[in-house]
Amino acid sequence: LTMFSYCELGTVIPHAGSEYTFAKAAYGGFISFLTGWFEWLSNMFYATLSAIGVAYIISYVIPINVPLVAIFVVILFTAVNIRGVKEVGTVETILTIVVLTILGIYAWNGWSYGLSMEEFKLSAPQGLIGIFAATAYLFELYLGAEAVAVAQAEIKNPEKTIPRAMILSSVILIILYTTIVYVTLKVVPPETIAGQTSPITFAAEQIMGKLGAILVTIALAIAGLAATNEAIMAQSRTVYALSRDGYFPKAFSKIHKRFGTPYVAVVLCSIFTIAFTSTGLVNFIVYAVNLGFIVGFSIVNLSLIKLRKEKPRLKRPFKAPLYPFTPIAGIIISLILLLFIDPWVMVLGAEATILAYLAYHFRMVGYHRIRIAIGGINLGIGCLAALLSYLMKTGVVILSGIQSSLFEMLIQIFVLVSAVYLLAGVLNVTAKT
Repeated sequence: LTMFSYCELGTVIPHAGSEYTFAKAAYGGFISFLTGWFEWLSNMFYATLSAIGVAYIISYVIPINVPLVAIFVVILFTAVNIRGVKEVGTVETILTIVVLTILGIYAWNGWSYGLSMEEFKLSAPQGLIGIFAATAYLFELYLGAEAVAVAQAEIKNPEKTIPRAMILSSVILIILYTTIVYVTLKVVPPETIAGQTSPITFAAEQIMGKLGAILVTIALAIAGLAATNEAIMAQSRTVYALSRDGYFPKAFSKIHKRFGTPYVAVVLCSIFTIAFTSTGLVNFIVYAVNLGFIVGFSIVNLSLIKLRKEKPRLKRPFKAPLYPFTPIAGIIISLILLLFIDPWVMVLGAEATILAYLAYHFRMVGYHRIRIAIGGINLGIGCLAALLSYLMKTGVVILSGIQSSLFEMLIQIFVLVSAVYLLAGVLNVTAKT
């Protein structure tokens, strides 16, 4: 449903930046910056996850150092993206054909292995809650179509190319992954493959033997490489757009003289990606990817509604069908999925929002005003700590069940905190420009 919103906005606003560019046209200000911020982070985590996934898939057939191989994958596609979208497009076209061919063979052999259309039925043992929980975890599997909009400024004839590419890729992804998962779970029970580093490769070995496992490993590795490539491209274009609009330092929007690509943004994004790739925190990264994209999908749908309402005369080569049902349904589903994101990742999201708020105002308001604001916060905390220490010392505030020595120590800590924050507040407020 959300892809229809991407298609319409992508033809109306053919500039690099995707979700960020759409939010900028609809809302501007902090909302657009926050959208770009989350778009950058989600693609960074997506590149991390894809690179780690490639390494784990290869490790099923060849003993390797997973973090080291994942880092090598990131470096490889950093170089590819510096060369430009033309080369990237050629590489991805070849990779996609190979992947579809091998996975098609796997699916066909899966049906031949003992499955039939008569057996085909849908089941949900955990009910609707289980479906949403699984979707919140596997959301990243169906990503990819939205990346077309990220490089839309570099796409020829975007009015026709963008809708066709997005809709076709979305349909292919849904059919392909649904078929693969169904065949895999029908051939091998879930409890058997639960502990496998590459469940589909394990299932392929049962269906097609060792050769089949190797072929599917190649296909999955190629798919992971393509996803890494796409994510590095997407995050670098987002950082480029934020830099172009003055939110990030201008150096990040530098264009390579020979290749015409934002090479500084590509390198910067890859450095962060490598840092997270080395951690190996797969589950955390999965939810971080999904949180960022779910937030982005919600804002894209909201942007479509706002632009339809406030700028009805805009030229729209493609219009989202069944408006306003499609964007509203997309928003509702996105909000439901947020309920199933890991709580610690939601905390990370809240912290990222606060950091984005500070970064935005630091850039837009100016350094001196930010120091004054921070100084005011410091003075407030210092006064509060002083008040608490006074109330505790005079017996107005009593903490029952705490030893007197510990109580006195708490008073001293509050006095120290008060002194430090009051001093910091005075220094920030009185600082010269």
